[in-house]
Amino acid sequence: MSLRSLLTRAALGALLAAPALAAPPPFEDSIAQRVQACTGCHGDQGRAGPDGFYPRLAGKPAGYLHHQLLNFRDGRRHYPLMTHLVAPLTDTYLLEMATYFSQLDVPYPPPAGQPPADVVARGESLVYRGDPMRDVPACVSCHGERLTGVAPAIPGLLGLPRDYLNAQFGAWRTGKRRAHGPDCMFEVAKRLDLTDINAVSSWLASRPVPVPAKADTSLPKPLPMPCGGVPQEAAK
Repeated sequence: MSLRSLLTRAALGALLAAPALAAPPPFEDSIAQRVQACTGCHGDQGRAGPDGFYPRLAGKPAGYLHHQLLNFRDGRRHYPLMTHLVAPLTDTYLLEMATYFSQLDVPYPPPAGQPPADVVARGESLVYRGDPMRDVPACVSCHGERLTGVAPAIPGLLGLPRDYLNAQFGAWRTGKRRAHGPDCMFEVAKRLDLTDINAVSSWLASRPVPVPAKADTSLPKPLPMPCGGVPQEAAK
């Protein structure tokens, strides 16, 4: 018998003697599995990233999350990583993602340390009373008395880091973040100076998130200014 035949027989014998390869584990074809592409930056279950710039997704109103995904895809918000991620996705699929995160109910981390007293006073005043001299509405007049947002499209402001809040105000002022017109947050951001923006962001970041933290279902009064993308029935 030739050496080649011996080697062939030996190889076949080894294959027959080897245990059968284990079947691959079943793939979980679910939205929870697919949105793991999001949680790599936004934290486990969308709790927020550790660096202060990837915001929490869990529990935010589905309409708000859906609008932001559309804004990244359609060029109203500018962050290349997000744009690349959502560019090929349909409106329906983005809504499915938004709905999934909106239904998660996971605890918030404790708030940041207390800012200086003068910053606290100014931030609290703007949040609850606004600045009538500059036509700046109070934050609570849009985002709810508990500042946890209003379903389906207005986000909560508590539980977000100061750096993230400051960055979003800056993005609105420079046009890197936009919404469907009339863009009410652009109007608010350009009427506030940087000291006031820091006061609002610092105060919000220092407040505990109420329990439960779900968004309100409506506002007690109409919105103080027109705001694109927000259904008017949410403000009645």
